Amino acid sequence: MDRRSIIKHAGIAGVLAAAAAPAVHAQAAIRWRLASSFPKSLDTIYGGAEVFAKAVKAMSGGKFEISVHAGGELMPPFGVVDGVQNGTVEMCHTVPYYFYGKNPAFSLGSAIPFGLNARQMTAWMLHGNGRKLMNELYAGYNMVSFAGGNTGTQMGGWYRKEIKSSADFKGLKMRLGGALVGEVMQKMGAVPQSIPGGEVYQALEKGTIDAAEWVGPYDDQKLGFNKVAPFYYYPGWWEGGPEVDFFINQKALDGLSAENKAIIDAASQYAAVDMLAKYDAFNPKALKQLVAAKTKVLPFSQEVMEASFKAAKEVFAENDAKSPEWKKIYADLREFQRDQVLWFRFAESRFDSFMASQKL
Repeated sequence: MDRRSIIKHAGIAGVLAAAAAPAVHAQAAIRWRLASSFPKSLDTIYGGAEVFAKAVKAMSGGKFEISVHAGGELMPPFGVVDGVQNGTVEMCHTVPYYFYGKNPAFSLGSAIPFGLNARQMTAWMLHGNGRKLMNELYAGYNMVSFAGGNTGTQMGGWYRKEIKSSADFKGLKMRLGGALVGEVMQKMGAVPQSIPGGEVYQALEKGTIDAAEWVGPYDDQKLGFNKVAPFYYYPGWWEGGPEVDFFINQKALDGLSAENKAIIDAASQYAAVDMLAKYDAFNPKALKQLVAAKTKVLPFSQEVMEASFKAAKEVFAENDAKSPEWKKIYADLREFQRDQVLWFRFAESRFDSFMASQKL
């Protein structure tokens, strides 16, 4: 079944109607487990899996239930792909760039430094070659990907000291979301740390790390980072529009009826849209509260941005040489991005920049 064709030609309403057909209710009950990489305290990013599971149950008339398990409950947060691959669980909810070590190309399914923004990522996945190319990669790991959310452009993290130039990254121990940005930061002299979200606050508080990035104001405020690091920088140039994904075991997916596959697809699309909408709705208030609590919100300088872009391009060239999968998918993404940047430069950028300067 062509999943994109269902959404494109039938629309969400058509999928929901198909999901409610009597044929679904005649089937035996299905029970799946979903392993998340995220802690329950984050109602946005962890909550995306719960939104998905509730939609699946509702559309199947209660015949298809998926239990959601927080990171560490069934397996380590960074072990969920192995769990799906070997069939320990039917599916997981995670960020593909966590699995850069398996193949650098995993990051292309989520976010790369100076990559696509959220809308551009959705366009590439649905109407470019993104989903097709990524699922060709994931087939080698016995799994299929579905959209599971997006955070929008993230913040650049919390720091114990000011970052006035790229030289200030030298020796800085920083928690980063993925090994790809870690390699870029290493070229700038930083010492990247890979720490699950639920453990970042303690590491900052104890001084095990000097800085940390997570997502943005709403989630970061919940985790209390402003209490242990006063400087909050933007933008998170390594996550312009990171996609969160559902990975489903290939055998488990193949065992579903056409109706239940349609339900999975429709529920994933709904959960993906809902997550981004929540971040856009909740981040402004949280940012105002952080500023009121004396957080120093600062932009990275032009020099820092340019040095980061240069370092990123060096890492991309290295990946081209060591991973044919990366080279193929990266070339397609950049070709798509050139036209996206050209378009966004006009109506979108002009409108946004004008509105940002107006008093409403």
